[in-house]
Amino acid sequence: MTEIKIDTEFIKLDALLKFANLVSSGGEAKLRIAEGEVQVNGESCTMRGKKLRPGDTVSLDGQTVHIV
Repeated sequence: MTEIKIDTEFIKLDALLKFANLVSSGGEAKLRIAEGEVQVNGESCTMRGKKLRPGDTVSLDGQTVHIV
């Protein structure tokens, strides 16, 4: 599990996927989220603007990112 530190109150799901290098572009992030391939805190999420805060986890393709 990789830890990503954010200095703001939240980060949006699509931005996190790009920041954590789980996807190569914003377009790929949008598509993968829309297809239901991304899990937030263990549940499938299709909202690309979902606000993630410290303590949340995001999983895609067997890789997990924990926000601190």
